[in-house]
Amino acid sequence: MNIILLGPPGAGKGTQAKRLIEKYGIPQISTGDMLRAALKAGTPLGLEAKKFMDQGALVPDTVVIGLVKERIQQNDCTKGYMLDGFPRNVSQAEALDKMLTELRAKIDDVVCIEVPSSELLGRLTGRRTCRSCGAGFHVMFDPPKKDGVCDKCGGELYQRDDDNEATVSSRLKVYDDQTKPLIDYYQKQTKLRRIDGVGGMGAIFDRITAILG
Repeated sequence: MNIILLGPPGAGKGTQAKRLIEKYGIPQISTGDMLRAALKAGTPLGLEAKKFMDQGALVPDTVVIGLVKERIQQNDCTKGYMLDGFPRNVSQAEALDKMLTELRAKIDDVVCIEVPSSELLGRLTGRRTCRSCGAGFHVMFDPPKKDGVCDKCGGELYQRDDDNEATVSSRLKVYDDQTKPLIDYYQKQTKLRRIDGVGGMGAIFDRITAILG
């Protein structure tokens, strides 16, 4: 079972990923993890990636695809794997398909967790952090007993800059711009599995597993 997991910031993708890898016994593969592992191991591809990272440049798709190819041929991927955060665009998806064809493999399902933008805004802008002890709260899901005051130490709660509405809206727009063509790409391949991402985490997980089997 080879899966790609898609979903906007705030969709609960991380939570569902953990549940999926436990249920199906497959590893979660993220490009960030692969890059860090390759850098630490000093592999040829890791060293190649480092050249670009040291210059503050994006690692080229050819290098990332090479890392994915190395990773999915490891022993823990024999039953399958779940790609998270890759591919990010159509050119990467096309390169991935070409590489998998060479390995006589393919992506079976592309799980896309969908949540309305208004719901995502509420989820992402609702986080609050204590200035004193760092404890986290959420105005919708885990509100403090007293507005603006930490339950644990009585410190002031604040909203981080990256959680304000303007920043969150910008992040969601970037996701939409990058991902919509990718969704269309996999829709044409009849691999896209749209999942309603509104509701309890358990209910959403059940929707995903009902489709994957």
